[in-house]
Amino acid sequence: MAFSSSLWSSLFIPNQNRTNTFSKFSHKPSKPPLFALPPLSTATAADVSGAIDGTTLAVVSGGLAAAAAVVVSLTDPERRRQMQAEEVGGGDKEVVREYFNKSGFERWKKIYGETEDVNRVQRDIRLGHSKTVENTLLMLKDEGSLQGVTVCDAGCGTGSLSIPLAKEGAIVSASDISAAMVAEAQKQAKEQLVASGDRPAPVIPKFVVKDLESLDGKYDTVICLDVLIHYPQSKADGMIAHLASLANNRLILSFAPKTFYYDLLKRVGELFPGPSKATRAYLHSEADVERALRNAGWKIRKRGLITTQFYFANLIEAVPM
Repeated sequence: MAFSSSLWSSLFIPNQNRTNTFSKFSHKPSKPPLFALPPLSTATAADVSGAIDGTTLAVVSGGLAAAAAVVVSLTDPERRRQMQAEEVGGGDKEVVREYFNKSGFERWKKIYGETEDVNRVQRDIRLGHSKTVENTLLMLKDEGSLQGVTVCDAGCGTGSLSIPLAKEGAIVSASDISAAMVAEAQKQAKEQLVASGDRPAPVIPKFVVKDLESLDGKYDTVICLDVLIHYPQSKADGMIAHLASLANNRLILSFAPKTFYYDLLKRVGELFPGPSKATRAYLHSEADVERALRNAGWKIRKRGLITTQFYFANLIEAVPM
């Protein structure tokens, strides 16, 4: 579950030595470029074949921001989302579950996979997500071997993080709200986690169908990548506290950063939902996430920004105070 962006950089905000790792000090994101394609909401970030390939999108620049704001103010994407919720008989959670079990599953399976049957935007989102996974693994291994470390992968998708964690020797409990995603993750794990030479096969992650609220147990590390976009800040606060309560040592989160610029582009993007229905997409400011962590007794130790042309995410590692 990813998010689209307009930034052109494909790396973290760098350290002084420009290595592809986190700095343990706070950094401010670089200024966005002058021109950008407006990002689409969560579903259409993946379903850009209907939105970008088939539709001419407005190009937003600093000079057009005011005009775009006026256009956005005259639209009602909330009404479209309300109709979605009514169709599936629930709220945000039901819409997300329905989407990722049906039309969204095939789209995200392609993005998370290796097939060449993706368009330019989907390929770019794949790159952004893979960088998030790569840098999460770097953070984890920076503390030493993962052999025997218990990890909860909350919102595992098709196993793009769970499987590499298992290859490193971690004992992984993975979950997703989508039964289709979980089934695909199990299939991929069985295919990839095999014995090699004198090395025994890694322990296959335990995959279950659960939403974040239903997770329980205790783990050395809890990881939740690209999922908070489905939670408004009022609910994200409680969800962050819940995830922190499951972790003994570390909590790693990624979320779509909320700034005036990103928020405006997201809202403009909602004007072009494409043929598929979009799930609601929530951006979160780093200050709000940090406050929620602090209230739960945790503090941010590492932080960074990952961006490609159509994907953006803050990635943070938190530890108990």
